[in-house]
Amino acid sequence: MPYERYGTKGADPSPLGQPITFSPSGRTALNRFMKSPMAEGLATWDPKVPHLRGEPTKDLIELYRRWGEGGWGMIVTGNIDTSFDALDDIGDMIITPKCEFRGPRFEKFQELAKGAKAHGSFILGQISHPGRQVQYRLNKEAISASDVQLEPKMDMMFGNPHAASKAEIDEIVEGFAYAAEYLEKAGFDGVELHGAHGYLISQFLSRRTNKRTDEYGTQTVENRLRFITDIARAIRKRVSPHFIVASKLNSVEFQDAGVTAEEAQEVCICLEREGFDFVELSGGNYESFGLKWEKESTQKREGFFLKFAKIISEGLSDDSKLKLYLVGGLRTTAAMLEVLNIVDGVSFARPAAAEPDFPLKVLKEGVTGSIKPVDGYDSIGGNFAVDLGIAKAQLTQTARGYEPIDLSDGEVVKRFQEDIDNWWKNVVADGDKLEYIRAPEYSGPLKLHE
Repeated sequence: MPYERYGTKGADPSPLGQPITFSPSGRTALNRFMKSPMAEGLATWDPKVPHLRGEPTKDLIELYRRWGEGGWGMIVTGNIDTSFDALDDIGDMIITPKCEFRGPRFEKFQELAKGAKAHGSFILGQISHPGRQVQYRLNKEAISASDVQLEPKMDMMFGNPHAASKAEIDEIVEGFAYAAEYLEKAGFDGVELHGAHGYLISQFLSRRTNKRTDEYGTQTVENRLRFITDIARAIRKRVSPHFIVASKLNSVEFQDAGVTAEEAQEVCICLEREGFDFVELSGGNYESFGLKWEKESTQKREGFFLKFAKIISEGLSDDSKLKLYLVGGLRTTAAMLEVLNIVDGVSFARPAAAEPDFPLKVLKEGVTGSIKPVDGYDSIGGNFAVDLGIAKAQLTQTARGYEPIDLSDGEVVKRFQEDIDNWWKNVVADGDKLEYIRAPEYSGPLKLHE
């Protein structure tokens, strides 16, 4: 039975297959498709011994090998944390200055990069620090731009934040730079700094979370951008000129004093000066995700943040070399093509979990869009927490050699919902023991990948 898909026939996908050249790195990607970062939750984990956390596993390496077969021009990993205890989530990959350029951890990163690149894709590591978004059960104390507490969200409580000292800022900057050098030595093509979704970099960029009065405050554009420029300069000192350096940024935040599209435009102009190759534009954070179609007009254009991306794009100079990708809500081939009139590339998360070879299906088979799940089982329906769990389950299925479950099949979804309910009971029972950590598993039959 064929998958039910978004879109209708008629769109010529060939512009999506055009290569894209970045500056200043001078590297050229195969096409306009990017696999956007997602939390895989598949790296090693130990609840009591921090240095045993965050090593790529065989499952994680297989997942990236499958994406490497899938025709992506660019593959960006999920969060790679720079500390063993300041984690976005359990099962993240981790690189700290204590991790040497040799040994089992380094070799696993090398193996992951090799598999992802085997068919010509670029592999970038997303370097990340959660700041105040660290879960309380992982770390009771958090570092942030200021001591602005994040209230509980999605059944999670968060660490108590304090304003980072200059010494702590320097240490974090060094952590980002070291991770970039480590990844280049392991065979990665570049890095993407996570400056969106309420992570630490965005905590410095947003007036909502940055109340500082020193040189890292928001009194001037230069001060507001100082943290990310410090990181960028430290990285450039450690990596070669052809290593891609990019960032994920919020095009907008949906609350008072949050980042505006005009402020995001300021950041993009700054990042071009600092030698960034591209910016992946997203939006929202834990307080307000913005990852849903609120209006019929938004649904028609599909991209959640397209109107904000347009403001940013139009504010760049005519001779700007900074490339822009857009992520969030794109589902039909026709909409992807339309978006290329505003940005340079298209980025996908949930469709990449459902179909690791999504670009090949668009470019070679002419599919009209991504798989259309039954109502309520895609982030465009607004149930972000449920969709995140489902995506993690699909990533795990791919990592173990199977095809991801088909969410357009009502019977599959009904059965999997029961699996999710049972999984959640086990999560609650685990509490703060941090032992029941992996994604929900589907109890029905799975098809082996051929």
